[in-house]
Amino acid sequence: MVKSKNEAEIAILTAAKSIFSVKGKDGATMQEIANEAGINKALLHYYFRNKDLLFEEVFLDAVKKFHPILKNAIEQEVDLYQKIHQICEAYITMAIDNPFVPVFVLSEVNKQPELFIQKMFGGDLPDFPKLAAQIKREVSLGNIKPIHPQQLILNMMSMCVFPFVFKPIFIIGMQADKELFNQLMLERIKAVPHFIIDSIKI
Repeated sequence: MVKSKNEAEIAILTAAKSIFSVKGKDGATMQEIANEAGINKALLHYYFRNKDLLFEEVFLDAVKKFHPILKNAIEQEVDLYQKIHQICEAYITMAIDNPFVPVFVLSEVNKQPELFIQKMFGGDLPDFPKLAAQIKREVSLGNIKPIHPQQLILNMMSMCVFPFVFKPIFIIGMQADKELFNQLMLERIKAVPHFIIDSIKI
């Protein structure tokens, strides 16, 4: 039995994340979330007037936990190969834990990009220019193959995030199941950075 406001909100957000992770925002219903949380639908609407507001809360909570991990991975003073491993692990782990995030970002970011990015990061974007400068420096020193820094960053981001956007097509087209897909994503935590590093290693 949920006894307090705090307990109710935690139960709702936990249930919503579970349902959104399986069905996405459009496929989920408020009744399913209420059932999962063990409350009635009226109480759910008392805390969150509609599904959009609830989804935004769950989405921002996921981003709030992910942002400092990514920011630290990009900005810390470590060698490039280690940094690539940490960035890829941060992105893929976030998407495994919150599979609704990449799809939602893809659908929303082009509508009002500056407003959406402000909502996600609060004006505190990870220092991608610092990462680009580090890549450029490694190229100039002859430590890695010549590559445009932005291309390498795009390669990392796309290899980490795109599989989660492609998931429905992969499952149907490959006649696979969600368990296989999830196992492949876990393997990509190590496979992607190795692939990226092998592509630039002298």
